Amino acid sequence: MLEWSRREPLVHWGTSSWSEKGWVGPFYAKGTPPGEFLSQYARHFSAVEADNTYYHAPARRLVEGWDAKTPAGFVMAAKFPRENVHGGEGPKPDPERVLVPEFVTAQARSFVETMQILGPKLGPLVLQFPYFNQSCFKTVEPFLERLEPFLLALPKGPRYAVEVRNKNWIAAPLLQLLKRTRTALVLVDLLYMPPPWELAERHELVTGDFLYARLIGDRKAVEERTQSFDHVVVDQSERLERWAELLARLAPQVRETFAFANNHYAGYAIDTIRDLIRRFDART
Repeated sequence: MLEWSRREPLVHWGTSSWSEKGWVGPFYAKGTPPGEFLSQYARHFSAVEADNTYYHAPARRLVEGWDAKTPAGFVMAAKFPRENVHGGEGPKPDPERVLVPEFVTAQARSFVETMQILGPKLGPLVLQFPYFNQSCFKTVEPFLERLEPFLLALPKGPRYAVEVRNKNWIAAPLLQLLKRTRTALVLVDLLYMPPPWELAERHELVTGDFLYARLIGDRKAVEERTQSFDHVVVDQSERLERWAELLARLAPQVRETFAFANNHYAGYAIDTIRDLIRRFDART
């Protein structure tokens, strides 16, 4: 039975990735091989965020397999490969290549076209930008000068979302650009970023016709407590209540909402997203 809100507006709940081996037992049936994780996952949740695409652009055969393992109505969001948002495959962004068409446009188009194999199952595609220090972009303006033409050049049809990790960049210039290009701002709960409910007090955060929320948390704090990711080790009740309040308020403004929890948010993404669903449904 799918664990999603059946009330309006439509909200898709899920986790960031489905491949955690520690979920065998508490979530996946004991003895489940990794090749069957996705099909079992899709019996419970209506959406998932493919985190693995950030590290390697998927081959067509892999995406075809994802399609075959999931039912009609399921939605898969995915991150653009790191080479697109870093301007190369290295762990650090290349200031000479980030969002420069001759270095990233062909790869970005190829990724989008491959993901379109999913057809109606294709969810938003996310540009997860890293924190940019001043050696890359001294201010937000040169970043925006590259971002807008990049977004406009992407294939039409799929929905796109942008995540930035420079906290001072979430301001009118970026938000206006995202509205012009009908791109969603990723609402991210991350250690060093201001929480979305605080940003919502100062800004209009709805920039497209859908919402996209990512509950990431503090990797170091969680990994100090567990390496198995099969149980909650950090109490995030207060933050989850704030999330439920924010999503309940913003969701009626859009066609669809996507919310994904990471293992590093509280230790066990399955319980985190279930908790958020309960809190959201209590408010709607």
